[in-house]
Amino acid sequence: MEALLSSACRRPVTGRCRTAGRIVAMKAVVQRVKSASVHVDGKQISAIKEGLLCLIGVKAGDTAKDSEYIIRKILNTRIFHNPSNERPWDLNVMQKEYGVLLVSQFTLCGVMKGNKPDYHLAMPPREARTFYAEFVSMVKEKYPNMVHDGEFGAMMDVGLINDGPVTMIFDSNS
Repeated sequence: MEALLSSACRRPVTGRCRTAGRIVAMKAVVQRVKSASVHVDGKQISAIKEGLLCLIGVKAGDTAKDSEYIIRKILNTRIFHNPSNERPWDLNVMQKEYGVLLVSQFTLCGVMKGNKPDYHLAMPPREARTFYAEFVSMVKEKYPNMVHDGEFGAMMDVGLINDGPVTMIFDSNS
């Protein structure tokens, strides 16, 4: 694998780098929802009725392997009730045929410096736009017609009704 030069690390990396003792890796906050939507400039651009709202943070040095891990977790985590056997944590989003709403959120990559957030660990916007678009395509390929997304780089209003609430946090370094 060709080594990348990470702006966060200032040294060659192969998918991961260390910054201040932390491993840099892709992150997802996944919420089970009764409904979720994304609005940009007052217009709804995406919505799901039931399923998962997934906030995705892409960090410098992330690779396709990180994407694959996060996608596997989003699509296969069993956090839905199975009415046939009354098990509360038995089915995944695909088994329920529920929607997935993906929203890019670079602030997940923030670290606090005093009282101010610092986003130097986030992938630079130009690279992140391409990486995130490829991520969305990969999810859509694995779960056709059920995946929606926000608008990369836009100021979005994200609305949701939590179900539970159930919230999981995935880090591709796990």
